[in-house]
Amino acid sequence: MAPRLGIVVNPTAGRNAGRRTGRDVLDLLRSAGADVHDLSAADAAGALARARAAVADRSVDALVVVGGDGMVHLGASVCAGTDVPLGIVAAGTGNDIARELGLPVRDPAAAVERVLAGRTRAVDAVRSVGGPGEPRWFVGVLAAGFDAVVNERANRWRWPTGATRYTLAVLRELPVFRPIPYVLTLDGVRHVTDAMLVAVGNGPAYGGGMRVTPDASFDDGLLDVLVLHRLPVPEFLRVFPSVFRGEHVHHPAVEVLRAREVRLEARGIVAYADGERFAPLPLDLRVVPGALHVLA
Repeated sequence: MAPRLGIVVNPTAGRNAGRRTGRDVLDLLRSAGADVHDLSAADAAGALARARAAVADRSVDALVVVGGDGMVHLGASVCAGTDVPLGIVAAGTGNDIARELGLPVRDPAAAVERVLAGRTRAVDAVRSVGGPGEPRWFVGVLAAGFDAVVNERANRWRWPTGATRYTLAVLRELPVFRPIPYVLTLDGVRHVTDAMLVAVGNGPAYGGGMRVTPDASFDDGLLDVLVLHRLPVPEFLRVFPSVFRGEHVHHPAVEVLRAREVRLEARGIVAYADGERFAPLPLDLRVVPGALHVLA
């Protein structure tokens, strides 16, 4: 029996190459005999609603997303906590989650082969506990410090676009940024600190190769909580580039803690997860072992 696949495409992924990649993936899947339902919509909210409806009424056997980490985030929001697996065609700019899971990156044909093979891998996912509406999930890294503040600033601007906007946001934020007072509660143990950056990693990397929690694992049932404590801005700038090699963890101002449940509290901070705007703090997070089945 032909597999029934729902597919959601981000047309702007990979510097606007997503639409073409999506068409290629649709052609490959249909040529292989799959029964494919295109669930894409005019915006992410519409695609999320359509995908949730398809999974809820069991009209698809698996959901396939085409794009970057933001599309994996959307797919996890739909499939985590269910037995419907998620297929990932990594076609974005960063693709950190797919890369760290060992999936093909910017190779639609190879990614489609993985989807059609039907073999799954159970990975952990992180659920935001409490709050109204549907539960919120993420798979990779949640940012709740300087990086999140820069994202908020950049997302208020309509111009410039692309990486230039974030570079400019960093330059604008640095002169006014001050260490953030946090209260962190990890498996019931309370920590109070001023920090430049706090990241909660279910996986190792975010932001296009920044290995912020380099020892985090998708299947160990634990969250790696990285805290970069108070630093002078010049020292912060000196340390930050080493995140691409994961060497920042050796700096004396960096602390990495592990927990199953994490509560983050800080005033005026909006967290970003898998590169997407997630929720304002305070946040209560819980890792759910094996909550997401990935076609891997």
